[in-house]
Amino acid sequence: MSSHSFQSLADTLLAAWLNGQHLQSVAHAAPLPGSRAEGYAAQKTLFEATGEKTIGWKIAATSKAGQAHIGVSGPLAGRLLASRCLPPGSSVSLINNLMRVMEPEFAFRIGSDVLATSAQPLGMAEVMAHVQDLHLAIEIPDSRYAHFEKAGEALLLSDFACANKLVLGDAVTYPWRELDLSQHAVQVHCHGQLKAEGSGANVLGDPRLGLTWLANELISHGMHLRQGDTVITGTCVVPVLLNEGDDIVADFGALGTVGVHLV
Repeated sequence: MSSHSFQSLADTLLAAWLNGQHLQSVAHAAPLPGSRAEGYAAQKTLFEATGEKTIGWKIAATSKAGQAHIGVSGPLAGRLLASRCLPPGSSVSLINNLMRVMEPEFAFRIGSDVLATSAQPLGMAEVMAHVQDLHLAIEIPDSRYAHFEKAGEALLLSDFACANKLVLGDAVTYPWRELDLSQHAVQVHCHGQLKAEGSGANVLGDPRLGLTWLANELISHGMHLRQGDTVITGTCVVPVLLNEGDDIVADFGALGTVGVHLV
């Protein structure tokens, strides 16, 4: 793809972002990205077109069920826009949100740049050595494609991998490094009623493995995790359907809770 082609797709997606639209087709922006590398290049062009700052990255499709649902071969990485990151207890509008789900997630704050140390992929211990803090998060994703489940991974990557709103808690003060996060239970309550439950194992087997995957994925495409980045690692439960008026609390047990109100 040429830079003109990337820009054409970015302009189309940005207009949909700003106007709250869902695109039936982006065929007019052809040629379209056909590989992961082109998907990430198109995503970079879209990010630059927003003129915004990023707070870091999200990982989408971290379970086999999630990958099958949107027809992708593996996880996807998407940039998170600073303007769409909100504090706990925020009210979030569902207007123009097509997906209408929430996902409780572990989030890691990166304390130093994560760079390749050899030709071999980075290991989990190497990547975790760069982590400064753990946070708790609720993602409320969305896509600019009306038929996102059929768009394919290159186009999904072009659109920030379904990134949208993020509710991010403060740094966890509990000694979380002593825990096996793969076995850590997570529950979602709506108006005090249990809606879903799962664990860190739903995130590629362990949210720390999810972070390791992202570090290596970015390096393989000429990027890397940077000091100050926040990474949300993927949903710990089957995504929970949302309705206006819902009061949602994601309960991470000893690590704390994070909540959001839907309007």
